[in-house]
Order: sequence, then C-alpha cells, then structure tokens
Amino acid sequence: MPDTASPQTTGPDAAAGYQPTERTVPTRSRDRAAYDRELVHSILDEAYVCHLGFVRDGSPVVLPTLFGRVGERLYVHGSTGSRPLREAGRTDPGLPVCLTVTHVDGLVLARSAFHHSINYRSVVVHGIARTVTDPQERRTALDAIVDHVVPGRSADSRPADEKELAATAVIRLDLQEVSAKIRTGGPNDEPRDLELPHWAGVVPLAHGYATPLPSNDLNPAIAVPDYIAAL
Repeated sequence: MPDTASPQTTGPDAAAGYQPTERTVPTRSRDRAAYDRELVHSILDEAYVCHLGFVRDGSPVVLPTLFGRVGERLYVHGSTGSRPLREAGRTDPGLPVCLTVTHVDGLVLARSAFHHSINYRSVVVHGIARTVTDPQERRTALDAIVDHVVPGRSADSRPADEKELAATAVIRLDLQEVSAKIRTGGPNDEPRDLELPHWAGVVPLAHGYATPLPSNDLNPAIAVPDYIAAL
C-alpha cells in the first residue's frame, strides 16, 4: 500500500540507539555489533552504493543501487519498470527488504591463513519498503539521493521535469530494525604462531578523489564549483 506520509527527520527517540532484534544481533562476534544512531548514520552517509535484497518469485535477489538518507528514512529510486519498485507499491503493506552498506578500511594480514581478515564498517537494515507517492516527498527524496553523492549538487542542476518524474519510482525504508558491525585493529594470531617468519599487520585502505574532468561539451567559462573542488 503506498504511504504518502511526509518525510521524517527524526526517529521516535533520535537520541537513543536502535533496539536490537533477533535479526540484528549477529550469531558471531557479537562484540563488534553496535546500535548507536550517530554511528549508523555516519556509515550510511559515507557510502555511495547500497545493496538492496528482496525475494522475487521465491528466489533471493540483491541489487546495487544509489540511495539517500533524510533523518530516519532511506530512499531508493529507479525506473517505474523496476521489479522491486513495482512490487513495493503492489504488495500490502510493502516489500520486505534487507539493505546493506560496507566500507573496507584495511587488509588484516596474519601469520596464519586462517586469521586473515579485513577491517570494516557495515550497516544492515531490515524493514518494509514502501512506494512514495506524495509529490513533495518524492522531490525531497530525489534531491537527497543526488546530494548524497555530492552534497550541494541538487541545487546546482536542473530538477527532474514531469516526464522524468513520471518515469521514476521512489521507495522509502524507515530506519527501525538496524545494526552496525565494525572490525578494527590488527591480526589475532595464535600464540604459537608469533615466532613464525611471516610479515603480519594491517594495510590501510584510503578513499580519495582525483582532479575533476570537465565534460567535452562544457563551456570553458564554467569553473569547477566550490562544492566539487572541496571534495
């Protein structure tokens, strides 16, 4: 059933963390799980791509896609012909989904093959995706998705016209059943392996931006905007 509620900027108790559930408590390494809202938001906001999982015709499907966050809501957009976006509007109360993001922060190299790992930050969101039909919420969602990639970009580009809006579907997923999971630090080698002649440690991974490349048909008089140069 389509939900036309206005965008939600805060949760029912934004200062508190998310409540753990059976689905958000990991079966392994429970000490790495976290439910702090600010931490979850920071991991989501730093990611460009999420993976949206759902069941289609009895089989699991996971799709990579862009997304945007407005308070305690995530928005995903796509073609009106997209299967998950269509099903979110056809089923009542919506489409059960699992949305995930992951950052790889380092390669953890141990002395033993068994203890190799990665340092990471991840978020898993379970919930019901609902179609957004309210015109103002749709525009807010689409602006949020653009600004999620490059903050400030939605105000410096032509908004979608009526034809483009008609071809675009938007779904909303509320942040209610949520968990983060994080690994930091070095390898956890067995005491018996500490004297082995193998290098051990962490290879950090860093995210960076290269010099912006203008479009071939760009007017040379148009300079790189400050919000892009700031990246």
